[in-house]
Amino acid sequence: RGGQLFFPWGQCGFINCHLYQYHYMKEEKTWTEAQQYCREKHTDLATVSNMADMKRLLSNSPGDKMDAWIGLYDSPDVNRTWYWSLAGEEFNESETDWKEGEPSDRGNRHEGTENCGRLQNTPKWDDTGCQWQEYFLCYDGENFHKKTWQKAQSYCREKHTDLVSGLKQLQDGELEKVMESEGNEPPIFIGLFRDSWRWSDGSNHLFVYITSMTDKVILIKESKTWEEALYYCRDHHHDLVTITNLDEQRWVQEKAKKASTDYVWTGLRYTCTLDFWFWVSDEVVSYQNWASERLMDDCDMSGAMKAGGEHQWFKRNDSEEFNFICSNY
Repeated sequence: RGGQLFFPWGQCGFINCHLYQYHYMKEEKTWTEAQQYCREKHTDLATVSNMADMKRLLSNSPGDKMDAWIGLYDSPDVNRTWYWSLAGEEFNESETDWKEGEPSDRGNRHEGTENCGRLQNTPKWDDTGCQWQEYFLCYDGENFHKKTWQKAQSYCREKHTDLVSGLKQLQDGELEKVMESEGNEPPIFIGLFRDSWRWSDGSNHLFVYITSMTDKVILIKESKTWEEALYYCRDHHHDLVTITNLDEQRWVQEKAKKASTDYVWTGLRYTCTLDFWFWVSDEVVSYQNWASERLMDDCDMSGAMKAGGEHQWFKRNDSEEFNFICSNY
């Protein structure tokens, strides 16, 4: 599915100076085509430096909030780089306070890479998985409810300034007083994270404003028929999950890996009367990931994803009972 795009164009006014001016281009292109277009006709795809930039960019988007490309891309062939969450705070390798042996990418609860930083009780830093819930510290405020790193960052930016970032803030005596007064002990999330994402224009900062798609799909580890799964999702969440592109396929298959059944139900359904497959969310079946199986289309069939292997789609009878994946959006 193609995306519309934003692009920046440097401009300064008489009173304020914004590094970027954002324009919304209602043309469908791949990310590479969008980057080339912006570089040829303007400056580059949009870069976002701070929350003010983010708000300006959103204000230039259309009311229907269509998907749009920005100048952020993943470069997995390069080493992940550490960043501070607070805009303008640069991470310096010579100014760190890691616990011995950290960062290690291997925690007691290790599942994949560890890309977020937290404060240990020494108080030293270590890396941990961003999906875990920890207490966290905001700059210009504090909070001691447990959240994932991304949710903690969003909370701090909305209610205060940001997650506590940089040696100056972390070594501030007020930090210790706040922690002691609240009677809470580490580990506590701080504004430290690493990633292999880069900006198209070469900017060396990485302002993160990410809505995690994995938080918007949920695996229900209960075995139900397809119809029971559909009603469960609609009663407790939004709907059975829809998969319209490769990114969504990857997000859903990450959830499917933890299923207790061989397959998981999706919102894919076959209509016997009209002889075609459709998503219950009314999305068109454009992206497909069917396995090569001989089973013909038949009445009472729905689409299930294989929980293991290549996570391909299979046609299964509605009466079979599997775990299932709901969407929260």
